[in-house]
Amino acid sequence: MDSANAGHMMSLAALQRQDPYINTLLDVTGQVALYNFNSKANEWEKTEIEGTLFVYTRSASPYHGFTIMNRLSTENLVEPINKDLEFQLQEPFLLYKNYNSEYSWMQSNTSP
Repeated sequence: MDSANAGHMMSLAALQRQDPYINTLLDVTGQVALYNFNSKANEWEKTEIEGTLFVYTRSASPYHGFTIMNRLSTENLVEPINKDLEFQLQEPFLLYKNYNSEYSWMQSNTSP
């Protein structure tokens, strides 16, 4: 087993400790930072969530999701991917709106 595959398996095991229904990692991005939109101030605010982004499949509904494993605290972002989630790609940013109408964006802190 090469080191990349071993790291992949360790990440999958860590995610499965939080959600045993996760069964496959679809994509991993090494470092992202999460920002939320403050509609009262009409500006983006950096959150205390930064870390590795994992996109995965699950064996139960919702069948897809993503998690940011937070390096700044024990509070991770877990977001189910369903019909209520809207995405917009504006490189290098990925913007999304969830079912609570919360607007957020992620920026990769790594160079392409």
